[in-house]
Amino acid sequence: MPQEVTVLNRRRTTCVRRSVVAAAVTAAVLALGACESDSGTPAKAKGAGGPSVVAPGKPGEPARTLSADEAAKAVPDDTPNSADFSYAQMMITHHTQALQMTALAPDRAGSTQVKRLAERIAAAQKPEMGAMQGWLKINGGAQGKGGHDHSRGAMPGMATPAQLAQLRSAKGAAFDELFLKLMITHHQGALTMATEVLSEGNNILVEEMANDVIAQQTSEINRMRSM
Repeated sequence: MPQEVTVLNRRRTTCVRRSVVAAAVTAAVLALGACESDSGTPAKAKGAGGPSVVAPGKPGEPARTLSADEAAKAVPDDTPNSADFSYAQMMITHHTQALQMTALAPDRAGSTQVKRLAERIAAAQKPEMGAMQGWLKINGGAQGKGGHDHSRGAMPGMATPAQLAQLRSAKGAAFDELFLKLMITHHQGALTMATEVLSEGNNILVEEMANDVIAQQTSEINRMRSM
């Protein structure tokens, strides 16, 4: 998945740069407070603009020396936008269907490999759902702080009711083949959604969750194709 890997690397670089800048700002604020508490003299009076902060530059660009005020303004605003809320809401529904499919494997799969794969998928997606549900709760609930429902868009990769009924009635090798086929398509849909939010979203935590989905499900797609 060249496109997904490129986006993943680019966004990871962005997240690391944001974290470094944020840490630098925190250090500057602490240093400023220490100067004031030690002498009772405002930090600005001791030097031009108070303590400085070395902020990392963009790839290929040198670092910059900023004042504490400039560094504070340079920290990116990661306020969630509609793409972030849509991703979290839709991915919860997406994962729910995947868990419904994996729950069938213990009784209906013929291959031990497929049963173990289903266990790994469930073990990965249950905590991911919990993380996304927690994120939504912290950021204003299912509809977000803006009060708008962003969860009604089409979700790529979802199995149809007819396909799920067929999977429930299959057993043995027939189940294994259909399960792998549907789950590969399901995972590919998740990669599409994760890639989109990396391009359109704004929240760092959502970016991290999307990156985890891309890494985990790309690996599982490769494993399923080999099976």
